[in-house]
Amino acid sequence: MNTILVTGGTGYIGSHTVVELQKAGYDVVIIDNLSNSSIGILDQITAISGIRPQFEQLDLADEALVIDFVARHEGISGVIHFAAYKAVGESVQYPVKYYRNNFYSLINLLTAFANRDVDLVFSSSCTVYGQPDRLPVTEEAPVKKAESPYGNTKQICEEILVDTAKVNANYRFISLRYFNPVGAHDSATIGELPIGVPQNLVPFITQSAIGKRGPITVYGNDYNTPDGSCIRDYIHVVDLAKAHVAAIRRLEQKSAGSNYEAFNVGTGTGSSVLEVINAFETSTGVKLDYKIGPRRPGDVEQVWGDVTKTEQVLGWKAAYGLPEMMSSAWKWEQYIKENPIT
Repeated sequence: MNTILVTGGTGYIGSHTVVELQKAGYDVVIIDNLSNSSIGILDQITAISGIRPQFEQLDLADEALVIDFVARHEGISGVIHFAAYKAVGESVQYPVKYYRNNFYSLINLLTAFANRDVDLVFSSSCTVYGQPDRLPVTEEAPVKKAESPYGNTKQICEEILVDTAKVNANYRFISLRYFNPVGAHDSATIGELPIGVPQNLVPFITQSAIGKRGPITVYGNDYNTPDGSCIRDYIHVVDLAKAHVAAIRRLEQKSAGSNYEAFNVGTGTGSSVLEVINAFETSTGVKLDYKIGPRRPGDVEQVWGDVTKTEQVLGWKAAYGLPEMMSSAWKWEQYIKENPIT
């Protein structure tokens, strides 16, 4: 049974991926500094899977600590690297914070595993495409100037992996370029748990609906889209988690022609902010209070992905639609109101 290191494994996508890895028969070790997650998520993972993953609280930006950790865990055969700051708006305000954390964490992992035969799945983003010239965007689309420091960190981290793969045959890398993860586990016992004011749309919607936040702000209704609001490709977090299992399996098979590959992970369908709000109201029966605000710096007008390559090569396909995404997110919000996680 192979052991997979999941960095940021108590976070939103990380926790769902840990569950799916356990279901697939992997042992899991988690690193997380708990800067944007809760240690209580370990109990939730254990309740779902019946297996408590190993956990170590550690700052991946500290090179000495990472090298020591890797030396103490010789059985790790693969890494899924989530640990990064991820809010577009915040990255515009605090670029150095994002560059320090997102670069150092990846570089320190590569340094620590340099002499080991290891597979690594990198948590990338559709932000690497900037505002695409054509939609849906394929993996062959040119990487354009990033719209935010967050997006720039993903672009440069991919470049680091490409350059490293050229000179170190021990490494096998896959970058999964996510679109917009939303929703929660079917059990409603793990989901997105932002600390402070949510930076992403759906958790703000659910917190507003339950009374934790005020009205929702739609950042701009004058974009060149059918209803004027930004368009994104939203994907259920469980579907996204399963894509990581598929990526690890591909790396283990050593069947790729190159030791670096990139794949889009989305539904292949774009939905506007206003359509997401309507889908939430329709699927839950809860009326939302929202207002139109000015455009937000760093936001791309519209992007959704062509996922043909991912479906054909990884054998993965999204199973959930927008109604299931919204209803599961709402069930999770209701759960944590009655069962706070600390």
